[in-house]
Amino acid sequence: MSGWRLLITRPADECQTLAGQLAERGIHSSSLPLLDIEPLAETPEQRSTFLDLDRYSAVIVVSKPAARLGLDRLDRYWPQPPANQHWFCVGAATGEILEDYGLTVNWPAAGDDSEALLQQPELTAALAVPQPRVLILRGEGGRELLAEHLRGQGVSVDYLELYRRCLPDYPPGALAERVRAERLNGLQVSSGQGFEHLLQLAAGDWSALCRLPLFVPSPRVAEMARVAGAQDVTDCRGASAAALLAALESRTAPTA
Repeated sequence: MSGWRLLITRPADECQTLAGQLAERGIHSSSLPLLDIEPLAETPEQRSTFLDLDRYSAVIVVSKPAARLGLDRLDRYWPQPPANQHWFCVGAATGEILEDYGLTVNWPAAGDDSEALLQQPELTAALAVPQPRVLILRGEGGRELLAEHLRGQGVSVDYLELYRRCLPDYPPGALAERVRAERLNGLQVSSGQGFEHLLQLAAGDWSALCRLPLFVPSPRVAEMARVAGAQDVTDCRGASAAALLAALESRTAPTA
């Protein structure tokens, strides 16, 4: 795997962690964060939603920023979390944040995506009640598949949007220049919005960059990438470091 020279694009603190994990396996990486997390101001409606937390059959947390910001509000409004509240999340990293706080959390053992979460028997059991309600803690405009599927099953779904993801300020051509300067032979994104920011930053250079192997976290993002013209897409079936490493191990790095 040491032939891989990978551009990683997670938020800055996560890039640092991922770079260390890749280095342990002999993989060179170059960090170019494509997502800045900007907390959203709390509205009166959001405050009311959180004060009514105990009326939800399940709470689903879709990301690490949503977990951290959601726990801040839990601390503020619920010194003692609602008894027997069912908490769920998409991946282990998010789950560990919630577990460390003291919550009982379920997440998929395999696959860090909405599809895997929806197959969890614990989620099915939590919603097997009269008039089930779910609260999804997320960023602006994320994880629509979850709500669509649950509403299709007759579940009432509310969102609590806690942050927005912004593209950091880079000069034109920064992405292509980084790829050239460090002889990178692969790209990684960890979400649909991360891929949208990759396209935005690539701009006119995308026609060349789209030929590089691109590692994405889910079938949904893989389809987005292919529609946009990416020629070599690998679905890691998860956004974790373990999922990325497994995908890298399954492939041979392209030669210069």
